[in-house]
Amino acid sequence: MGKTISCSVLLTLISCFSLQFCTALDTITPSKPIKDPESIISHSGVFRLGFFSFANSSNRYVGILYHQIPLQTVVWVANRNKPLKDSSGILNISDDGKLVVLNGKAEILWSSNVTNLVPNATTAKLLDSGNLVLNNGEDGGSSLWESFQDPSNAFIETMEIGTYVEKGRKVELKSWKSIDDPSDGNFSFAIEPFNIPEGIIRKNNQLYFRTGPWNGNIFIGVILTGYLDGFYMAVDNQQQTYYLTYKFSNNSMLMYYELNSQGKFVERRWDAGKGDWVNSYPILQTDCNDYGKCGPFGICDSTKRPICSCLKGFKPRNIEGWSKGNWSSGCLRTTPLQCQRDSNNGSETGQGDDGFLRLKMMKVPAFPDRSSLINRDCKDQCLKNCSCVAYAYDDGIGCMFWGGDLIDVQKFSSHGVDLYIRLPSSELDKGKSNKVIVVTTAIAGIVIITISALFLWCRMAKQRGRNKIWKQIKLQIYSENVEEKLVGVELQQLPLFNFEVLATATDNFHDTKKLGQGGFGPVYRGTLDDGKEIAVKRLSKASGQGLEEFMNEVVVISKLQHRNLVRLFGCCVEGEEKMLVYEYMPNKSLDAFLFDFGMARIFGANENQANTKRIVGTYGYMSPEYAMQGQFSEKSDVFSFGVLLLEIVSGKKHTSFYNNEYDLSLLGYAWKLWNEGSIWDLVDKVILEFESDSKNEKEIRRCIHVGLLCIQENAKDRPTMSTVVSILNSEISNLDIPKQPAFTQTPLITHDVQNKVSLNDVTLTNFDGR
Repeated sequence: MGKTISCSVLLTLISCFSLQFCTALDTITPSKPIKDPESIISHSGVFRLGFFSFANSSNRYVGILYHQIPLQTVVWVANRNKPLKDSSGILNISDDGKLVVLNGKAEILWSSNVTNLVPNATTAKLLDSGNLVLNNGEDGGSSLWESFQDPSNAFIETMEIGTYVEKGRKVELKSWKSIDDPSDGNFSFAIEPFNIPEGIIRKNNQLYFRTGPWNGNIFIGVILTGYLDGFYMAVDNQQQTYYLTYKFSNNSMLMYYELNSQGKFVERRWDAGKGDWVNSYPILQTDCNDYGKCGPFGICDSTKRPICSCLKGFKPRNIEGWSKGNWSSGCLRTTPLQCQRDSNNGSETGQGDDGFLRLKMMKVPAFPDRSSLINRDCKDQCLKNCSCVAYAYDDGIGCMFWGGDLIDVQKFSSHGVDLYIRLPSSELDKGKSNKVIVVTTAIAGIVIITISALFLWCRMAKQRGRNKIWKQIKLQIYSENVEEKLVGVELQQLPLFNFEVLATATDNFHDTKKLGQGGFGPVYRGTLDDGKEIAVKRLSKASGQGLEEFMNEVVVISKLQHRNLVRLFGCCVEGEEKMLVYEYMPNKSLDAFLFDFGMARIFGANENQANTKRIVGTYGYMSPEYAMQGQFSEKSDVFSFGVLLLEIVSGKKHTSFYNNEYDLSLLGYAWKLWNEGSIWDLVDKVILEFESDSKNEKEIRRCIHVGLLCIQENAKDRPTMSTVVSILNSEISNLDIPKQPAFTQTPLITHDVQNKVSLNDVTLTNFDGR
């Protein structure tokens, strides 16, 4: 590169002296103007000032270009809005000391526009920084004007973009209309002080994009895609001077920034190997970058669809427009602040019973007020002022307060600050009460349904007859022909979901979308773009489930159609991610609770595959042959049903039952009472209070008998589910004598199953959050 530069400079010098294309190297004087196609070159040959044209255009411009690279790269244009129509142009020092561009008719097309100059005493010099400076005198006296103070679309090293209030001067970038038309475009970029300095892009003088406040190190309202090397913001509140500049730590780097014609900041880095500029965006580009996208009190989240929603405690101002994707009208409060109501009622405090909702990783709203208070004082300060609707804190700024509409609020996936929104306590309590209601309802639902199932059956049996009751039980039992339904399953028919689609549907698997945690990982609630609600089971790396077990679950669930099985919509396998996509099941009747005894069981699979010895299912309901040897058959769910039937009759849960006297499990206790002829002692007292006649007593004893037949230790001794239905419907009167059940003793914490798998980590998680 060094030899190339030296040759280039040498050739330029030769052309200057032999062809008269240049004046003395880097300076223009009143007696030494430059005429098209002449030019001057900075001292080290980095930049060139001269005449140029764009491809397919005869217009001529005077500008500053990079001199040492083969591609024409313009960083500043003088007559950007008035091009020369031919090659008769001249760049000269006028009689009154200004730098001017003249056409062949001596008409001024551009001027440096400074006043009170000494005639014939000014010179213009091109520096290695790319700055063209108009000095007072040939010896480089005081600077009268600089091209850096009137930039085009390029932001190059050591240039200062800023506002100088006392001097009444603003230095801003201006976009071009297009890549080959340097006239002023629609966009500009400047540093505007406000109460806290921010970088602002305007479109046709209207606010279009904001960087968020400067905190001494960064702008807190943008997500950077890389490290902005050497950037520095000078803030002098006394002098009312605010400007942004940068200086690379690596002097060999050739790079600058540009405000393009679409209003985006572009980083341009020269790649010598490619012989071209490589463009990238230093600021993450999202649909939420446009200023005020969601209107007042709206929040924009680019990971959601739609991207706009109202802040908690607010509702759309224009529901019709909002539903059509026109969010500019924003949102309004559903309930007035308590302090406002207190003020209207003559309250002296004005604080009322208000609180704050914390929003994490946020781009703060526009136009904050600031205070040097420490973090813990921000809240109290805001509460004292009823007009304060939100606050935030940053170590480099202090407290920030907002007293009007909250505009340009954005949710980030990382970085950002915590934003606290003021709400009446009634709105804050809604979230808390809803959570309590959901949790309480879920727990109560499980307990009540389990304990009261038989009680309800008994009452209904008196009024409608037992046949209808057992018909409902029959419909809740697994089909006996499960294996037949698996024949012909083709995985290619199952939809494959893209990881990004599922991440978007679940808000990047946010904790607020989490329905529960199973032994194999968490389950999230999500919403697809078409509005369909789904439950996404994301398998944890620590779960122990391998690819074989995962595919087994896909095969088993994908084609089974049963009212008690959650429907499988599809799956996702990308890299180490393995996910299953089910239909979302909201709170329903008893059939939403039954027959969820584990799904990823192996049906005669290749035992050489990884993790094939992993036993999965709901502890306490797994059949002994499956729990101890990993063998699964159609009789495995018969065992599970038997456990459930005994739980319903006894009103006791198998996994939490413990008989202190005999160290027995619920199954062992039932077996002991059966052998002693006192099986009636097993029945729940609630049932006994309502069912005292001999006919119902016979039905209850039949249920217990069936339960004991189902939990026999040897699988071949257990009846099939079709036989169970017939027995419960009294279609079979001669019943077998039950044999020794499995798990008669209190369950151990762990079972040493080949690779010593702990069964305590197997948990039951339904897809409705219960």
